[in-house]
Amino acid sequence: MNSQEIIFRGKEVIRIEAEAVANLIHGIDEQFVKAVETMYQCKGRIVLTGMGKSGLIARKIVATLNSTGTASIYLHPTDALHGDLGMVRGEDVVILISKSGESEEIINLIPMFKRLGVKLIAMCGNRNSKLARECDIFINIAVKEEACPYDLAPTASTTATLAMGDALSVALLHKRNFTQEDFAMLHPGGSLGKRLSLKIKEIMVTGERVPKVNENTSLKDVIIEITSKRLGTTSVVNENGILTGIITDGDLRRLLEKTMDIKDLKAIDVMTRNPKVIKQDYLASFALQQMENYKITSLIVIDDSNKPIGIVHLHDLINLGLQAR
Repeated sequence: MNSQEIIFRGKEVIRIEAEAVANLIHGIDEQFVKAVETMYQCKGRIVLTGMGKSGLIARKIVATLNSTGTASIYLHPTDALHGDLGMVRGEDVVILISKSGESEEIINLIPMFKRLGVKLIAMCGNRNSKLARECDIFINIAVKEEACPYDLAPTASTTATLAMGDALSVALLHKRNFTQEDFAMLHPGGSLGKRLSLKIKEIMVTGERVPKVNENTSLKDVIIEITSKRLGTTSVVNENGILTGIITDGDLRRLLEKTMDIKDLKAIDVMTRNPKVIKQDYLASFALQQMENYKITSLIVIDDSNKPIGIVHLHDLINLGLQAR
């Protein structure tokens, strides 16, 4: 097979699977609504089960549901028949996945689930199958053809099942009014969780570590303050402790390029007035965004009286794995 044939085969797979997903739109009907409502009203967990490739897709749907606020577990059909059925409770909802709707391992579970009194949702490609007939709700995941030329390896069907699982999960997400803040609570690790939840007050430099000088501080002592605090900057305050300016090591370098006569200079003579500031309850990701917008490396954190109470530095945000939007 030459390169052109390889490209053709690859494109053909994408075409078939894209059409399979697009055709699912016709399956978003009252049964879909009933499934979402049933999952929403569930007092227990959503239990998904499937054999083989369907089982792999079931695990992915479980992960999506859990990450969007719906407690879910995967139950292996064979293990269920050998003791794991004990994890299912009457308040649960069970979703059974099978392309044909006739998978023996799945069909064998139906009487057990009915004995427990759980609601059953079938996700399969045959509305006349035993699975579809025996379950309370039927979600159609039928595809016209698999991408496999022999119609054997599940390809388009697994893609369609995954897409339908996403459709259920996202519809349920909206039904629950699940917010970004809710999402962040379930994703505390990684840059995503930090971007959505980490606040300035949790990471800012505070106390004696905050570089701060008075307006009348000599430039020599300003340099000592910047050097000792190792943040490349210092805030400048008046006699009432109110922030009036900022001095960075860049400001000092530019000053020395103009003159070496600095012995009589004070902080007020070289500071930048009206510096960029932030409040401690803002998200850390917003601070990073502000720094990138204004091409600066730090932000002074102020309280409601405009007094500096902390400082947040670009390097600290990057080291935490944050990324600006």
